[in-house]
Amino acid sequence: MIAAKKLEKLVNLYHEDALSHVYLLETNDMDLAMQDILTFVKAINCQQEYNDNCDKCNLCNLVNQATLPSLIIIEPDGNMIKKEQVLDLKKRFSFKPIYTPNNIYVIKMADKLNGASANTMLKFIEEPGEAIIGFLLTTNLNNVIPTIKSRCELISLIYDESTETNEDNVYEKKANEYLEKIELEKVDKIMYNRDVILNDYPERGDVEAIFKEIFNIYMKAYNGEEISYLKNLSYEDFRFRLKLVINFLDNINYNANVELLMDKFVIELSERYESI
Repeated sequence: MIAAKKLEKLVNLYHEDALSHVYLLETNDMDLAMQDILTFVKAINCQQEYNDNCDKCNLCNLVNQATLPSLIIIEPDGNMIKKEQVLDLKKRFSFKPIYTPNNIYVIKMADKLNGASANTMLKFIEEPGEAIIGFLLTTNLNNVIPTIKSRCELISLIYDESTETNEDNVYEKKANEYLEKIELEKVDKIMYNRDVILNDYPERGDVEAIFKEIFNIYMKAYNGEEISYLKNLSYEDFRFRLKLVINFLDNINYNANVELLMDKFVIELSERYESI
């Protein structure tokens, strides 16, 4: 069983052929996140009808023994992930997988990508080739290079059952409520910063969690998921919004006044409308 409900959903998306090609996972427990990713790999590839602790099929055993050729896990070499590691990944995944329908890679501590390795990784993400699924793991989203973040679908994995099942849903609902108002209303958008979010969630950490969900919502719509209040936006509009949210998340831990930062977000979004 996958502990994180969000990764259970990815199994369903895989079978619906609706999976994104790369996910950026922020987690508070790297080991549990890795266990869940490996369970995901087994769940979509098991040669039997997959169940917990499958020991019947060769493929699940290969995953357990870290010897499945189509699964590559990259960890920092010393204090960083080096360009050569990413180049080796690209080379090995230039061939179609034999044992599984997809090649799958995991980059642990994706915030350790340096300038050279991040640029190489960026090109790989933008031109991944066929039948490749990627997972980038980090314990601090703010330390991941923005150009990498903007090209991944963001998932937050918090390993506390009450938080995972309840708080994430609350943040997602609040993000949808906020976005629907600021996307559909043409005036007085700044008031929604307080009326919708800050009156209920004044803490910096809560606001950050809501904006991570906002990023997820924009990214889902950008990737083709139908969200009614975003249906008239172009790809360029989505890219603009994703950039705004990334800038917000990059700055929230360094800005003394969260409300001013939110006002800046709404003003810049409004200026986009006025320039069209």
